[in-house]
Order: sequence, then C-alpha cells, then structure tokens
Amino acid sequence: MSRAVRDLPHGTTIVAATCDHGVVLAGDRRATAGNLIARRDLEKVYRCDEFSALGYAGAVGVGIEFARLFGVELEHYEKMEGRSLSLDGKANRLATMVRGNLGAAMQGLAVVPLFAGYDEDSGQGRIFSYDVAGGPEEEHRYYSIGSGSPFAMSALKKLYTDGMPADDAVLACVQALYDAADDDSATGGPDLSRRIFPVVATITPDGYRRLSDAEAGDVAAHVVRERMAQPDGPPARLR
Repeated sequence: MSRAVRDLPHGTTIVAATCDHGVVLAGDRRATAGNLIARRDLEKVYRCDEFSALGYAGAVGVGIEFARLFGVELEHYEKMEGRSLSLDGKANRLATMVRGNLGAAMQGLAVVPLFAGYDEDSGQGRIFSYDVAGGPEEEHRYYSIGSGSPFAMSALKKLYTDGMPADDAVLACVQALYDAADDDSATGGPDLSRRIFPVVATITPDGYRRLSDAEAGDVAAHVVRERMAQPDGPPARLR
C-alpha cells in the first residue's frame, strides 16, 4: 500500500442493535489519516430510503460514494417498478456494489458497510454485515464494524437485551461507542466542548429517523455523567 493511500482519511466505528419492532444504527464522528485526526465531525451513517440505512468503515471517499449511489439506486428502482425492493433485495444489491470495489480494496481503498433496516414483511429490524468481497451476512441482535468494533461488541454483549425499547437501544449503542473510543484511538468519543456527538438513527414502522443534534447530545451527556462516577460503565447484572 502506498503512503498516499495509507494517509487518506479512514472512518470507524459503526454499531447497530435491533430493538422492539426496529433497529438502531449509530456511528462515531472521527476520521483518521495515519496517526493524525483528519476529521472530528465526519458523518458515517446515511439514510438509504424510508426503511433502511447504512454506516461505513474504511476509506472515507469510497464510503460516501457507496452511501449516495446506493440511495439513488433504491430511489430509481422504486420509481421504475412502482414499489420498493425487499430488505433482502436491498442487502443483495449493496453486496454487488461492495464486490465491484474489490480491485480498489486490494490496493488499499477498502470500505465495508453495515446495513440495517426495518423489514416490512416480518415486522422486525435486521442487520447485515459485509466483507470486502461483498459477501453479505445477516447478524442477529447487534453488531459492530471498524477498528473499535471489538470493544463496542464487548459492551453490547453486556448491555443488550432482546426486545429492548428503541430508547434503550440508542443508549446501549452510545455506551458501546464510548467504550470503543476509550480503547481505540481511531474512534472519537462525545466532544462536549465542540458539541460533536455520535450520529444515531432509528428505523421502525414509522420509518427512518435521525436523532437531532440536541437529542444525541442529551444521550451523550447522560453517558458522560454516568462515566464520571463509573469510568468503566454500567455493570451487567448477574442472574
């Protein structure tokens, strides 16, 4: 990999968790270029259509292109066919796009999405992950991608409960991003002084909804206040 490619901005970390009749998708805001912080306010979570969204980890330029082009393709399909793709159809179409980037990925311009949506047929939220060759894999309950994902997954393992309300899933995802930032230098935590907070979206039968900056800030501030008393976060209950 050339130095020029290595020093391009890269983004992490994305988390997703299913909730009662829906799914939550959230991402931190940091982009790194080598050992430097390239962006503090990068957005890595994008609306695809009314009932789906994606977040990406990897080369920022490619990730943004994926998100925008995929949204346009879904809109075009709906206009041409008079109906939207099924959630499985959307996941498979995204896999084709990821596979098409394999040559660039082999040269260092790798990006992988985390796709989440509300399945109108089953009435449930679903999560799909991908490898650089485009292989889609449905994940259950929760999942994370990016360099901070091992720490975020460990947090979600303790905090997640089946059928949790959307508000609880939002809080769990922000807690997981905080833990990822605590141990991974490429993941940015809540920046209270600059008012930069994670991008958090819910996808339910009511459709896609991104939390406002004020709402995300309230959740992030709550997490930070709790960590002042418990730096390692809320303990999981032993039953």
